[in-house]
Amino acid sequence: MLLIHVPRLTNRLGYTLNVLFRYILRKDFEITTDISIFKRHEGAKLCYGPNEIGEGVFLRSCDLLFQTTIEEQNPRPFMHEGTAAIFPVYNRSSALPFDPFAATFYCVSRYEEYLPFVSDMHGRFPAKESLAYKNHFLTVAVVDRWALMVASVIKEAYPNESFPLRNFDYEDTFDIDAAYCYKHKGLIRTFSGLGRDLFARRPDEVRKRFRVLLHKEKDPFDVFDYILDVHKKHHGISLKFFPLMADYNVYDKPISYQNKEFQQLLQHLGDYAKMGLHGSYDSFHDENKMSIELERLESVIHRKTVRNRFHFLRMTLPKAYETLLANGITHDYSMGFADEPGYRAGTGNPYHFFDLESDYETQLTIHPFVIMDSTLYYYKKTSVEVAERIYYQLINEAKSVGGRFCALWHNQSICEDFGWQGWRDLYERVIDYVDESIKIRNQ
Repeated sequence: MLLIHVPRLTNRLGYTLNVLFRYILRKDFEITTDISIFKRHEGAKLCYGPNEIGEGVFLRSCDLLFQTTIEEQNPRPFMHEGTAAIFPVYNRSSALPFDPFAATFYCVSRYEEYLPFVSDMHGRFPAKESLAYKNHFLTVAVVDRWALMVASVIKEAYPNESFPLRNFDYEDTFDIDAAYCYKHKGLIRTFSGLGRDLFARRPDEVRKRFRVLLHKEKDPFDVFDYILDVHKKHHGISLKFFPLMADYNVYDKPISYQNKEFQQLLQHLGDYAKMGLHGSYDSFHDENKMSIELERLESVIHRKTVRNRFHFLRMTLPKAYETLLANGITHDYSMGFADEPGYRAGTGNPYHFFDLESDYETQLTIHPFVIMDSTLYYYKKTSVEVAERIYYQLINEAKSVGGRFCALWHNQSICEDFGWQGWRDLYERVIDYVDESIKIRNQ
């Protein structure tokens, strides 16, 4: 058993040790503030604090984890052994030249999102405001790399100490903003769409719309059987759907939750994949709205829902996660940027949300996603070929640290229409690439 000595145990410190050792390294440990107990311990031991005790691995601390207030920090990024690091320390006895625990906490707590920032048009914290983007390490799973550095210095001091093998894992997730492109839109939306096509002189879309409405052609957004067929060939990859159950408005344009065919679709998908709510544009700060949408989904799929991803990835901390917890949701998949791919929290591994304002660890598990299809298509405007390279680069990063990689897709993006030509093949190539890695892992 690894024993860790700290001068004082705070909520921030206890939480961070859990994230780094239990969630990422999967290593049991005990904590003590008693120097005599620490010195008598005969196994591996680590001393974390401002002063060295003289035994065990020593990691010099910063002040961050011993604070309880939220204030401006000075992370001072630099490079260590080819990896970005923050919160440098200046002590020759320290096994690392930075505080990996303060660095981890700063990233996973999203500390910078509690400080003043310039929001985007949807009130979100944009990637370009982040420390990781500004210092060119957003595409690096730095928290996982820091954890591996800690494991390495412990193993160097205690060669017999073992850490469980970390295996790469992949999660495939789909947001269902609109299950159908033409069907089940109602008379007003149908005629409005037809009018736009006629005004814009898009005869092909007019013909397609009529063929779909006359049941002569499948709706282009209805690709769900295709998705399920892909996953039947790749049993080792988990699949989750997040349907939008909101009322129609400027930013939420779903199929009505009362539509029977839509309900049957969700029930069908729920037989083969796990389901979660796609919380509407305003739901993150409205507990009642979230409750209504959650009840709609549960009444359709006939089971309790504990997962969520916010529409437009729109949320502010800690209000959004307080809204989820108040409604019994214990897993959120919104932790990622809309405007850039990468590791918003420095890791792709799940971890519990720490409420900085209340200074405590909650029971909400955050599942970060690393890349979203519409980020590359709408924000970055990349070609399919460039997008493929970005997917592989980020997947390879997760593989290199034995981490989890969660991808966010939309049913619209693999419809092979409306400018998305080539993305269905890309989706299959990504799944094949991931599946091959998992098979090699399991050999």
